[in-house]
Amino acid sequence: MRQFGLIGFPLSHSFSKGYFANHFLTENILDAQYENYPIESIDLFTGLWKNNPNLKGLNVTIPYKKLVIPFLQHTSTVVASIQACNCIKLHQGALYGYNTDVIGFEQSLLPYLQPHHQKALIFGTGGAAAAVEWVLQKLGIAYQLVSRTASEGCITYASLTHDIIASHSLLIQTSPVGMFPNIEEAPNLPYEAITSKHHLYDLVYNPVVTKFLEKGAAQGATTQNGLEMLHLQADASWEIWNSDKPFIQ
Repeated sequence: MRQFGLIGFPLSHSFSKGYFANHFLTENILDAQYENYPIESIDLFTGLWKNNPNLKGLNVTIPYKKLVIPFLQHTSTVVASIQACNCIKLHQGALYGYNTDVIGFEQSLLPYLQPHHQKALIFGTGGAAAAVEWVLQKLGIAYQLVSRTASEGCITYASLTHDIIASHSLLIQTSPVGMFPNIEEAPNLPYEAITSKHHLYDLVYNPVVTKFLEKGAAQGATTQNGLEMLHLQADASWEIWNSDKPFIQ
């Protein structure tokens, strides 16, 4: 029985296990199973493979998308560039790292893009934000990172003005702010500057409509959550795990 799974901590609200269980059922895949591995430290990563000899691939979520990279023997071009990995494949005894977040984000965003979506704000600076940056660079969309603390290339929420929001028509929320159970939380923005020309994308999918998206919709903006991205990145992971070649990214 081929074994796959998800590492992260905590994993109490994980999407992946249920998604793959349904996929295996509907596609009549009888030789695979998918489990959650809520490891409390990345130091347990090597032991996970030793203790599960049938393990063939892993998805990676918070907080290990960056921390797992030193354990990999090979990384895709994307992972090497953005230093964030969310998919691992065991191939001929070596671990290969991929990032399927970039696939899921790009494919889910494209149907919503309009010609006026030329500038974006990215809220958060973690592994998911790195994937978003990669895609925006590929699409030729200028962006500005926003976080709670200022750093090189990153401004703070406190510095956001009406004009900054008005001039950036793509607002992409990559942090866990507003995720269940903290559903009343939202990034601290001047939401009154949002218009019908804005598009808000929240990578959070639980709840379906976060406070961030709710506030944007109230201003007439188009909105989307991260569920489709999750489906697409999961499908991309499955394709990678079942490919005879070590890299398809």
